Amino acid sequence: MSLLEELKDRGLVNQITDEEGLEYHLSENRVSLYCGFDPTADSLHIGHLLPVIMLKRFQEAGHQPIALVGGGTGMIGDPSGRNEERQLNEASVVEHYSNQLKNQLAKFLDFNDEQKGAIAVNNLDWLKNMSVIELLRDVGKHFSVNYMLAKDSVESRIENGISFTEFSYMLLQSLDFYKLNREQNCTLQIGGSDQWGNITAGLELIRRKSEEGEEAKAFGLTIPLITKADGSKFGKTAGGAIWLDPEKTSPYEFYQFWLNADDRDVIKFLKYFTFLSLDEINELEKEVQKRPEERVAQRRLAEEMTTLVHGEEALEQAIKISNALFKGDIKALNKTEIEAGFKDVPTHNLEENEKGLVDLLVEAKISSSKRQAREDVKNGAIYINGDREQDLQYIVDDKDKLDDAFTVIRRGKKKYFLIKHQ
Repeated sequence: MSLLEELKDRGLVNQITDEEGLEYHLSENRVSLYCGFDPTADSLHIGHLLPVIMLKRFQEAGHQPIALVGGGTGMIGDPSGRNEERQLNEASVVEHYSNQLKNQLAKFLDFNDEQKGAIAVNNLDWLKNMSVIELLRDVGKHFSVNYMLAKDSVESRIENGISFTEFSYMLLQSLDFYKLNREQNCTLQIGGSDQWGNITAGLELIRRKSEEGEEAKAFGLTIPLITKADGSKFGKTAGGAIWLDPEKTSPYEFYQFWLNADDRDVIKFLKYFTFLSLDEINELEKEVQKRPEERVAQRRLAEEMTTLVHGEEALEQAIKISNALFKGDIKALNKTEIEAGFKDVPTHNLEENEKGLVDLLVEAKISSSKRQAREDVKNGAIYINGDREQDLQYIVDDKDKLDDAFTVIRRGKKKYFLIKHQ
């Protein structure tokens, strides 16, 4: 099976400018391809993960990926897939974001392999010294306004308005493809489905700037938009975006995101994001059909993705936290693991060395009143570090501190509260 056939079997191909030509090109050459990542934040999120993994798939198939960080285009703003103008960031902020993204990309792509080593580039290197006149004469003259208005990324914004700044973004991305084509022999650009207009514009610039009689060999490929069966946006949770930076989204939260994948989505995600063989994924699909309650496919997805992004040690910690919370074995966790596992639960700072349980329940807003607190305790609804406590005279003190820092109180089956000792 060729690389392109496997990508199609995994559902990873949305559009190709010349499928037959690209198939032959990939089979006969070691191809250089690129994907761009604009630095709009100090971390990539899982919405970026699929194109990163696509670059990795091409690299493992013997081709050379070029990871372009848009230090220049990131200061302009891509209108693709947006209903409103982006907030422009200062140059120093974009530079910081660019460096962060470059470091993250190095975790996925091999930049050291002599034969197929990835290349990292920043389009600020060629855009920063380009004058307005050069841009208009060398790039702008090759595009008619009608051509640009017909692109989805522009057309969808016309009704509500689009600035000339974002309107010009297409020219800059086209120039990126042209530059890489000439200087790195880059013949393929990949991107999300919303990038089709920008990619084909780049192909048009390469064609128009080719010398007479010269064959302009270049291709474009887009990846499908990732959708979830329940209609919610992929990569978003109640707590916000799922980031690749462990400081912004902990490995435990990252693991839980994949573990909670819908049965209707999990096989698609396994095909998209993991490097498991299609035969193995087909076996996991049978498990989903036969024993959905065991969530075998979801666990495998969560393990593969957490290992890929954060490593084996982080996966082990995520599994440890998950098992401790599921089994109620809170005491097995250390301070760092407790902070990760209970990041989003209500937290109360306790300044006293000891506190009556009933008073603490009210003070920490675990129970609505002293009367309710006493009822909760008597009825067995209160758990301290996983152990049920029904003594109304119980005192929370040093013996209840986990790792000399926290006490975890649970009310009922699922409502957790974190007591942070000062």
